[in-house]
Amino acid sequence: MGMCLPCLSGEAVDYDDGETEASRRAQQAAAAEKRMRENESRGLKDPEGVKRKLQKRDELEKRERETIGNSGETGLRWTVD
Repeated sequence: MGMCLPCLSGEAVDYDDGETEASRRAQQAAAAEKRMRENESRGLKDPEGVKRKLQKRDELEKRERETIGNSGETGLRWTVD
């Protein structure tokens, strides 16, 4: 009977694990980024439009906070007579 696998038959095979590990890690990182992009846009017809709307809303909230801070008012003031 013959051996099917070269590692079991005693043949030495040199693999450059450094390069293959680096390329494998790069491929895994690219795949992870792709999955994240796909998950972000899942169920949305226009994912870029949603991002723009969120960014615009954040900018408006930031401006509102700045105007409240600049006017010196911190909110409603109650006075007791």
